Amino acid sequence: MNKDDVLRAVRENDVQLVRFLYCDNVGVIRGKATHVHALASRMDSGIGLTVAMQSFATLEHIAPQGSFGPVGEIRLVPDPDTFVLLPYVPRCAAMLTDMVKLDRQPWEACPRSFLKRMVERARTEAGLTLQAAFENEFTLAIQNEESFQPLDKSLCFSSIGMDEAADYISDLIDALAQQNIQVEQYYAELGPGQQEMSISHADPLRAADNQLIFRDTARGVAKRHGLIASFAPKPFPMQAGNGCHIHFSAWDTAGEKNLFYDPHDPYLLSETAYHFIGGILTHLPALLALTTPSVNSYRRLQPRFWSSAFTCYGPDNREAAVRIVSGVWGQEPTSIHLELKSSDASQNPYIGLGGLIAAGLDGLAKRIHPGEPMLVDPATLSEAERVQRGVKRFPTTLEEAVDNLERDEVLCEAMGEVLAREYIAVKRADWADFEEQGEAFEIEHHFYRY
Repeated sequence: MNKDDVLRAVRENDVQLVRFLYCDNVGVIRGKATHVHALASRMDSGIGLTVAMQSFATLEHIAPQGSFGPVGEIRLVPDPDTFVLLPYVPRCAAMLTDMVKLDRQPWEACPRSFLKRMVERARTEAGLTLQAAFENEFTLAIQNEESFQPLDKSLCFSSIGMDEAADYISDLIDALAQQNIQVEQYYAELGPGQQEMSISHADPLRAADNQLIFRDTARGVAKRHGLIASFAPKPFPMQAGNGCHIHFSAWDTAGEKNLFYDPHDPYLLSETAYHFIGGILTHLPALLALTTPSVNSYRRLQPRFWSSAFTCYGPDNREAAVRIVSGVWGQEPTSIHLELKSSDASQNPYIGLGGLIAAGLDGLAKRIHPGEPMLVDPATLSEAERVQRGVKRFPTTLEEAVDNLERDEVLCEAMGEVLAREYIAVKRADWADFEEQGEAFEIEHHFYRY
């Protein structure tokens, strides 16, 4: 779409407010709304935003080590291609935005601009384009007087669970379709009230945009059903956690040849795919600070929880960090791809996916081989066996992951000095805030934020 298309859609649909949305460093979707009478000018000039918002921690204060405060402003400039009419609120539309400085240059702390740079780096330095999709797990819950409880207690993949959520799921699928997001699969997952839904892949920027639209839509439709939809990584201490797996593949610049596919390999993977995996596994102890970036994330990343807890990869191994996804019968050349399981929806998808690309590109540049694939649950190996195979246990806290990120020159260089500095400052503030509190406080504050 272009500006004229947006203005026409607003008039034809009697829109009153248009939200200019962005995602901050703690993964919260925020924004401001313009009345339609000013939309034409604000599509060019944007809406002002204090720079302090990129130093905001999860508990709504400026990170003590952050560099941004009350002085300074950037503009939220919308991307017309992301325009959607919001099906779950009346007379509202939305667009995703880039953060732009007053000199009209991209702001160095803008997550969306970071992903754009990584997409361009992949094209110019490695001759590849990528496709990606975020596969979400989330919990449907009912609010009671004191807390929240899951919608149901059904079994994994149970048709009973599908029945319990059927009205909501049908409305969610319709609402996503109205925003040009195609649902691929749905089922009731392992945890009480837990749902899983996958959507069609797209180029990385569109995939990250879709992830924000998906989260907002799942929550908005739930509210209309008197429910809460939470993407918190671990909403209930003793139940399955919510992941947000990233599926991805690499193609030539024409978008015609799957560069991860090799028909002569036992797992149908190319050398490009192996090196990309090698880069991801090498940087994973730091990358986790971007893809599983909340304090609550590390309650989910436990051995034998099917969420991955070790730096390894394997064919259809759901305990491996990177899963080689078996292809569709008869469509292997176009369907072979990879899945990062150590990922959840508390991430900023621009930062998480941008970091994933940066790690993979480093693997390509340095020709890092990931070693032999893991054909068993890595938790069943002895520590000596894991050491022999170069398999490491994940960081067990956000603090440890952020320490690794701060030492990772490749990821910090890719993010740029400003974004990396503020992101690390915010995550250190989050760790300090929640370390002082108990489990119940942590779960409550993550449940409602995500």
